[in-house]
Amino acid sequence: MPIRISFAQFERELTSERIRDKIAASRAKGIWMGGSPPLGYDVRDRKLVVNPAEADLVRLIFRRFLDLGSALLLIRELNAQGHRTKSWTTRAGTFREGRPFDKGTLYKILRNRTYLGEAVHKGKSYPGEHEPVVDPATWDRVHEVLASNAKRRGNEARARAPAPLRGMMRCTHCSSAMTPTHTRRRGRLYRYYVCLGASRRGHDTCQVRSLAASEVEGLVLGQVRRLLASPEVIARTLAQVRREDDATDDPIVEEREVIEALGPLEPVWDELYPAEQVRIMRRLIERIDVAPDGISVTLHAAGIRSLVAELASENAADRAMLEAAE
Repeated sequence: MPIRISFAQFERELTSERIRDKIAASRAKGIWMGGSPPLGYDVRDRKLVVNPAEADLVRLIFRRFLDLGSALLLIRELNAQGHRTKSWTTRAGTFREGRPFDKGTLYKILRNRTYLGEAVHKGKSYPGEHEPVVDPATWDRVHEVLASNAKRRGNEARARAPAPLRGMMRCTHCSSAMTPTHTRRRGRLYRYYVCLGASRRGHDTCQVRSLAASEVEGLVLGQVRRLLASPEVIARTLAQVRREDDATDDPIVEEREVIEALGPLEPVWDELYPAEQVRIMRRLIERIDVAPDGISVTLHAAGIRSLVAELASENAADRAMLEAAE
């Protein structure tokens, strides 16, 4: 198979790499690298400076979130009082008017470590050049509430849709699908995934038989989170199926694309609605093989490609908006 080298493309990639390295080095020094300034700050001489009125609103948001414990109630309160998101003017002179608050903008504020006086790059935080507007104790209390709310949402969603692995599990001992089931004892719900072969022929014929749903779901979810924390693993998996790409018209996804698309997912995983978590899991996982001595997860190459394409498109749109704003 001939190999074609594009020197123009190589030069573009090299230039992009140098720019990324420069941005990373600047971020490590706490330097503001441009873009939309967060609520609470203005940009002067390419540096973030505190906007006193907006900083008071940011502190109000953190304080009232602790009082209410609910993003929805806080959003209603902020909008009813006429508060809006950041209004600012781009370097090109375009005015960006603030909008009513929604869940996306509120969670973005509550998770923005800029308010601690930090600069963040690729999930790592560095001391920033700007002043903080939120004290660490308040930040920690807010994130305890966020974590508690995320856990509660997950429990509520599992109660409504208690079989996220439906259709993906297979007993290797019987070569049979595993199906979700449940039972109630003393008013408590117990969920399982049961081998259909064992159900039809008797549990004594299968070494797998059944698994507690919460345990296997926890194992699989943990594996997905580890993959998202290290997208290179998924990239290497895709590399293993490139021979299939040679025989089909499916495009090859490069490791860089996988890392850039999936990398930002892991830090915000707990804030995703459980239905969205399940959707991502189903896109990433082709099947789960359950053997008497363990469980193995097989990734879905086509699903990974489609998920990467979807997220890459969203990231490209965000970058375009950022570039237009600068």
